[in-house]
Amino acid sequence: MPVDPPSHSVERSLRRAGARLVAGVDEVGRGAWAGPVTVCAAITGMRKPPAGLTDSKLLTQRRREELEPVLAGWVHAYALGHASPRECDELGMTAALRLAAIRALEALPEQPDAVILDGKHDYLGGPWRVRTVIKGDQSCVAVAAASVIAKVRRDAMMADLGAQYPDFAFADNAGYPSPVHRAALERLGPTEQHRLSWAYLEELPEWRHLRVHREPVDAGEQLSLGF
Repeated sequence: MPVDPPSHSVERSLRRAGARLVAGVDEVGRGAWAGPVTVCAAITGMRKPPAGLTDSKLLTQRRREELEPVLAGWVHAYALGHASPRECDELGMTAALRLAAIRALEALPEQPDAVILDGKHDYLGGPWRVRTVIKGDQSCVAVAAASVIAKVRRDAMMADLGAQYPDFAFADNAGYPSPVHRAALERLGPTEQHRLSWAYLEELPEWRHLRVHREPVDAGEQLSLGF
């Protein structure tokens, strides 16, 4: 079924309620075994978006890479924030997402009055005024723009890391589960780019002792991401 193009409707609602600048925020890398979690904050204004803009997951890699530089020049402002694999381990994913989002928002040239956050869970909180939108990366222009920029930039980072760790094929899997990634983990063990608190280590008997256990552990955070 075709997906309707994203609109400015949520941003208009926030502006009517008094917000002058509204940022769309989206993340990538939450479910990866390796690499940072990355958040993009984008302020777009109310202009018509570039053709074909939608959730990055609905676009081919080629289309994302074509669209990203167009978006980077089209948005009023954008910034990226990252939380490292060690920060993901030490803080847990919810707090790591908040840290990356704060880094992105604080890197903007001007602070937004309100934030549209993709999903149903507000992992950001104050001092920002947050509006959560389920599938906001499909329905909201600013969130869709943030999703594409975040995905392309993180993929490029992982491709660069792939040159350092060729056995793990990070350029192909971006640190997410894949047969090649699993085979390299079984043979070589995790690198410094891997998240050591993730449950995949329990399925690697030779390397299980390296798993980091964080206290307290939120039940929903340490999901087995499945081989």
